[in-house]
Amino acid sequence: METITVGLGERQYPIQIGSERVADLGAAAREALPRCDRLLVVSNADIAALHAQPVLESLRAGGFEPALLELPEGEAKKTVATVERVWDHLITKGYTRQSALVALGGGVVGDITGFAAASYMRGIDCIQVPTSLLAMVDSSVGGKTGVNHPRAKNTIGAFWQPRLVFIDTAFLHTLPPEELRAGFAEVIKHGCIRNTAYFEFLETHLDAIFALDDAALARVVAGSCEIKADVVARDERESGLRTILNYGHTLGHAVETLAGYGQVRHGEAVAIGMVAAAGIAVEMGLCDPGVLNRTRSLIERSGLPTRFPSDLTTGAVLGKLKSDKKVQDGRVRFVLPTSLGEVTIRDDVPRETIAATIESTGVTLS
Repeated sequence: METITVGLGERQYPIQIGSERVADLGAAAREALPRCDRLLVVSNADIAALHAQPVLESLRAGGFEPALLELPEGEAKKTVATVERVWDHLITKGYTRQSALVALGGGVVGDITGFAAASYMRGIDCIQVPTSLLAMVDSSVGGKTGVNHPRAKNTIGAFWQPRLVFIDTAFLHTLPPEELRAGFAEVIKHGCIRNTAYFEFLETHLDAIFALDDAALARVVAGSCEIKADVVARDERESGLRTILNYGHTLGHAVETLAGYGQVRHGEAVAIGMVAAAGIAVEMGLCDPGVLNRTRSLIERSGLPTRFPSDLTTGAVLGKLKSDKKVQDGRVRFVLPTSLGEVTIRDDVPRETIAATIESTGVTLS
């Protein structure tokens, strides 16, 4: 397996990437959690039906006696109430500070499990075993955990780094095509913000990626994890550089929240947000129109949307921006491209420019 290290000093941890390697999870987990007394695997019914048995068998082979807890699925269930179900189980069954959680699932399961680990007994260990592309390349790495509030996405949570991220790309063969495409938005994001050569690889290998070619998938997952691990190691708590990982998320989160959680997939909203951010950058003279054109082209070729839903009003989107976590001193921060692979952070985007960009792309999602 390929190993990428998230360098955070005493809290550094490995990202292990391979295909058809779930049997190695138990040994990797034991190495990461040498003093763990009990292990709880958190998943949902659909994911558990596909992957829980080999995961549990591997963990038993590693010397654990794991239990399984299934949560309700979907972004709409990413709430404090769902986290309470994890807390209730841990308390009722007598889990201790030496116990640990394993998140087996996509971004929702990973965020909920990570937050439960961060808060139970004021913090217990966790391992991330992502099963979706979105979780593999983004949400499982970096320690951001949390839940949604009815008025804002991901506003309640904690930074809590896992002890191990274990990625088996074979899980992607069971992922619905629409979820694979939604996760690919975060892959595109990484190329846009940090690595031109990676972006060009995506442009030239798109067919192989969506045909689930093992070599192409390995390059995609490793490439994104390398980028994110480097950024997180330099800025764990988003005090500066890590903000660039929010490219496409400022307007994307507004779309996701206003549409209703689960109505527009996170990756779809980010795709719209990236096109909008590139459009804003062009309008402000920060980048060449070619950056917008290539970004929009790759997003469209990936089967992702590039336009705002027609039932969202400009006023509603602008209003939602005020509650975004990235607001500082009353000013909305945008991550904007200056070229492919380079971005800047600006808090001086004119309201009129934002409004014009929203209105120029306000067509129903296809």
